[in-house]
Amino acid sequence: MSADKQSRDDSAPAEMPWGRVAEDGTVYVRTADGERSVGSYEAGTPEEALEFFTKRFDELEGKVHLLEQRVASGRLAPEEAASSVKSLREQVVDAHAVGDLVSLAARLDALGPVIAVQRAARKEERAQKAAESKAEKEKLVAEAEKLAAGTDWRNGANRLRDLLATWKELPRLDRATDDALWRRFSTARTTYTRHRKAHFAEEHERRDSARVIKERLVKEAEALSGSTEWGPTAGKYRDLMREWKAAGPAPREVDDQLWQRFRGAQDTFFGARDATNAALDEEFAANAVVKEEILVEAEKLVPVTDLEATKKAFRDLADRWDAAGKVPRDRMKDLEGRMRKVEQAIRAVEDEQWSRSDPEKSARADDMIGKLEAGIADTQAKLDKASAAGDTKRAKDLESELANKQAFLDMARKAAADFG
Repeated sequence: MSADKQSRDDSAPAEMPWGRVAEDGTVYVRTADGERSVGSYEAGTPEEALEFFTKRFDELEGKVHLLEQRVASGRLAPEEAASSVKSLREQVVDAHAVGDLVSLAARLDALGPVIAVQRAARKEERAQKAAESKAEKEKLVAEAEKLAAGTDWRNGANRLRDLLATWKELPRLDRATDDALWRRFSTARTTYTRHRKAHFAEEHERRDSARVIKERLVKEAEALSGSTEWGPTAGKYRDLMREWKAAGPAPREVDDQLWQRFRGAQDTFFGARDATNAALDEEFAANAVVKEEILVEAEKLVPVTDLEATKKAFRDLADRWDAAGKVPRDRMKDLEGRMRKVEQAIRAVEDEQWSRSDPEKSARADDMIGKLEAGIADTQAKLDKASAAGDTKRAKDLESELANKQAFLDMARKAAADFG
């Protein structure tokens, strides 16, 4: 409460600095433009009349004070604050109250610059948020367009839903910019969805085609499962497996079932083959013992000293080898390899002797000797003639030629001796 009001309450004057009561009961307020009537108070004394109208002023002052606090705290938006100031100022200017209305109006006017600063700050803040929102939306658009151009069908749809949720949380921009970005974002989502649907439609078609192929392969595999043609049937199963892998996946709900049937047919066939082979291996174990004994004899033939006797002995052993029959599969490679090694050693000796006694090579060597001897005789005759003529240079060349031919003749005679 102001000092003026306290004084008024104490002495209850009929006149005060900001107003007075006329004799007819009319109450006036004093302003910068002079006095104006604010009402009348005929039910009481002049002092009570002034008190009544000063209480109205106090109420207005309370409203001004509250508005000052709200503006200062920034709780009101600038537009709402400006509207409240304007409305309250109109009330103050035309108020039916007694008090310093001019000062009260000035306090309201002083809020104008404060509101202007807040308006500018709000505008800058909105601009910054708009810029941030634009940058964020452009990022969302770029990612959406990247997803639309890609083939991430598993995670892309979920990511686009996340991008849309983020978009909805961001502040709107000016209409033209916001609409343009939204069109790009929406187009990217539509494009991705269309391509994704097309992909899964194609995949469904491929999987259904694979199902048809695999159903046929399963029937063929099951038809072969009882075969006892072990070699050819094993080859057919390999061919079926290649087709199976090339067919690709069938629909998930049937792919595992078809594979279990296909695998079951294979297991049935190969299980029967392995059981048969195991029985044969047991039966052939005695044959392996016989062949090991034959190998001991065969390996004693090497190194070869008498080729013809060794060849005859090896033929007898080979006949006994064949008569011994099959051996277990895990012994076959080792036993056959040892027998083949003995055979190769005998054949190497035989080839060596043949190369030394080859009649064609011997004939070629004899022919070469004859030609070299004839050439030597011809060169000797030319040398004698050149010497008789005193042609020293010619004689020297012929002597060198004669020496070379004699050297070739010596080598040819040695080779012919080896063939002989």
